[in-house]
Amino acid sequence: MADLQALYQEIILDHNKNPRNFRVLPDADRVVDAYNPLCGDHYTLYVRLDGDRIADVTFQGSGCAISKASASVMSTVLKGKSIADAQKIFEVFHQLVRGEFKGERDLEHLGKIAAFAGVSEFPTRVKCAILAWHAVRGAVSANEQTVTTE
Repeated sequence: MADLQALYQEIILDHNKNPRNFRVLPDADRVVDAYNPLCGDHYTLYVRLDGDRIADVTFQGSGCAISKASASVMSTVLKGKSIADAQKIFEVFHQLVRGEFKGERDLEHLGKIAAFAGVSEFPTRVKCAILAWHAVRGAVSANEQTVTTE
């Protein structure tokens, strides 16, 4: 278990230092600002749709290591997924970071999002982890208002 926790910590650190898809998406269909006033995380998320698929998702901005790593992982996980599949993944991630995920014994099938399972032990960090996910959820449902954790 300690090896798995070390791997998860490494994933978070890597995605914070080297965030994937950290750029403006000039041909985005949807743009959503996301803000966490508690710790100052602030991102702009860009989504390009192709029918009912997320063709591309990128982000820019700044925030804590958890929020940046979460946005980075989210951008890699959701790219190419159908909106319906993205909604399912969002629900699993939301349950995971809130400590409500029922499959705790077998997290490996969740891929890199499993790295955020430990966030549930730090309630103030849940909002950091979920911020970008809420923004993308709003974007695919055509709600381009600013998303905030409050």
